[in-house]
Amino acid sequence: MELRNLKTFQVVAEELNLTKAAKRLGYTQPTLTLQLQALEKELNHTLLTRIGKKTLLTAAGQKLKGHVDQLFDLIDEMEKDMEELHGPAGVLNVAASEYYCRHHLSPIISKYMEMYSNVRVNLLPLNSVHGIQSVKDRVADIAIIASDCNEMDIKQTFLEEEKTFLVVSSGISKIKSLEEIYSQYPFISYDKDCSFSSIIDRYFKSNELQPQSMIVVGGSDETIKRAVLNGTGYAILGENIMKNELEDGSITILQQVDEPIITSMINLKVRAEEPNIQTFNEFIRGAWKHGESSLVSLL
Repeated sequence: MELRNLKTFQVVAEELNLTKAAKRLGYTQPTLTLQLQALEKELNHTLLTRIGKKTLLTAAGQKLKGHVDQLFDLIDEMEKDMEELHGPAGVLNVAASEYYCRHHLSPIISKYMEMYSNVRVNLLPLNSVHGIQSVKDRVADIAIIASDCNEMDIKQTFLEEEKTFLVVSSGISKIKSLEEIYSQYPFISYDKDCSFSSIIDRYFKSNELQPQSMIVVGGSDETIKRAVLNGTGYAILGENIMKNELEDGSITILQQVDEPIITSMINLKVRAEEPNIQTFNEFIRGAWKHGESSLVSLL
């Protein structure tokens, strides 16, 4: 069954006028008639009938019209999907923590959308654990995470290595020794659902220490930093979140933590060649800030 004949029938069924249908299709009327006759012979059904001067669909014609409409809607959708594979278009969902959204992704996404104006990027504020799951569930196309991801079906692309430090407000460090801080102040911690909590656990285990008390405030770097600045307690934070505070002297480093934060981008391996994911992957690797920190001089 030829698509050309089915398309001719669809237009004739819409116009119910052979002259108008022939003009719309760019065929001569005899060519159009031959195509309809070939289709009727193949289906063994009469598709059109005339009552007076009116052309009408038979019962078989009405049923075929419904099927043909669905067929060409599907073909249009297929062609659209195939066309999108030639370049990025549509929606790209990116999962990332509040910190990454605020300090890294906003300007990067703005520049990316200038280059690829047919793509609309949605940011999903999720921590690393939930970001990984969102990629696995295909809720997010890409996630920016601060942890290892050992899933076999996920591709992980390195973006940055960030030093981590045990810190306290400078107001406390000026009047208290390290031992007094440990014994008199609580440790301000991420919740267990945050990937950064594993760095904290390993730090205390390797140093054979346990905080005398602990306050869990969730997964927000900004919230923990504010708690430190307010003199609530001490915490482990990445260097980037407290760069300004270290420069102005409002936060003091007590000790460098051996284990850094590794920032990376993840996506499903089977989707790596999709234009949206591929172009964003390439773009963000070039746009993300790299380089060794100068914070060592502050120790």
